[in-house]
Amino acid sequence: MVVSPRFLTVILLIMLFFLPGCYTKTRRHLASDASLIEVGVSTRNDVLTYLGEPDDQRQLGQDRVEWIYAEEIPSDFQWAPIVGGYFDGKGYDKVLIVLEKDIVRSCTFRKFSEDELDWADDFDWQEKKSD
Repeated sequence: MVVSPRFLTVILLIMLFFLPGCYTKTRRHLASDASLIEVGVSTRNDVLTYLGEPDDQRQLGQDRVEWIYAEEIPSDFQWAPIVGGYFDGKGYDKVLIVLEKDIVRSCTFRKFSEDELDWADDFDWQEKKSD
């Protein structure tokens, strides 16, 4: 039995279409994890248990530190193996936690969409008008 190249191409395209359904990557869910943090009650160890090590941190004072957690919201095409890395995400989630003496003083969740800063590309409002 001889298989035509056209048939192989169709089979390959079908496999590429369904292959992303088999691909899984663990993802943090920052919103639900941050909801477990209680301001004034939760400790540094609680935050580490729920969210893990921070992605970034900055010192706000002698006993105050801000932990930053961020995660990209993947687009539908980013789940595709091999080619997924060529696509941009839909936006990102960010959690900001301020700790003072190992007690949570504030916990803020923010969601940023992909087009959040598109207004900056509109330079018409920046043009100076000559007299």
